[in-house]
Amino acid sequence: MSQPDTVADTEYRGLLALLPRRLRPFAVLGRFERPIGWWLLFWPGAWAIALSGGLPAHWALLLWFLLGAIAMRAAGCVYNDIVDRDLDRQVARTARRPLASGAVSLKAAWVWLLLLCMVGLLVLVQLNPVAIGIALGSLLLVAAYPFMKRITWWPQAWLGLVFSWAAPVGWAAVTHDLPLPGVLLYAGSIFWVIGYDTIYAIQDIEDDAIVGVRSSARRMGRHVRGGVGLCYAIALALWALSIWWMRLDWVALLALLPMALHLVWQVATLDPGDGASALRRFRSNRDAGLLMFAACFVVGATL
Repeated sequence: MSQPDTVADTEYRGLLALLPRRLRPFAVLGRFERPIGWWLLFWPGAWAIALSGGLPAHWALLLWFLLGAIAMRAAGCVYNDIVDRDLDRQVARTARRPLASGAVSLKAAWVWLLLLCMVGLLVLVQLNPVAIGIALGSLLLVAAYPFMKRITWWPQAWLGLVFSWAAPVGWAAVTHDLPLPGVLLYAGSIFWVIGYDTIYAIQDIEDDAIVGVRSSARRMGRHVRGGVGLCYAIALALWALSIWWMRLDWVALLALLPMALHLVWQVATLDPGDGASALRRFRSNRDAGLLMFAACFVVGATL
């Protein structure tokens, strides 16, 4: 496994190197140097806005959702590191994170978390009451997530519930309700998240086994490729149903083909024994999200 792939969250590279030295640990604490996280949080909301027919009239919503994804992903990382600071010290990839290493104090981390949540509140008040109510419904899920790896072999499923939540919020932000296609889009996103986060967890299998952290990658064991493939297949089936419900036309389903081919490529080329390869497949889901957005835009624009 190459060094840059495994310790990127502890190095000050790119734009982070331009920040004042005292601010750099806070940027790392929020994972601002690793944009893949907020892309993955943003895409389900963008899909919902597009598939519900909200574009191009609601382009501003996309920008608000992007800001919200950046802020709330950072807030989630800070909260996760607060909860996991003792575990992080025992895992090679996370031992140098700001809280685990002592570069940021626990009190300062809580203040930083509060500031990020204020940005999230600014985004929240831009939405209609139905979307606001749905968004607030995610708080308990978010609060419980860091503890899931201690009590279940499937913390990736819980992450799927959390990281896909922008889909029902985005749909309601456009239509003021949440019909079945929006629920199906959300459900499909959950399985997509389980798939890609299982790929991500491959990097930590050995360390997780040592410290007793559970994951779907450990649970699937030598069947991890098949397990990820099954998750992706279920995601595609649910998305196809969502699109079919919106537009009863077999041609509309062809919009999913690029996304499907990309996910097939991920599974076909995944090497469970190579953490660096797994990380590259995981990061490619930023592009997968774009392909899915294009599909939702094409279908939603023709309603």
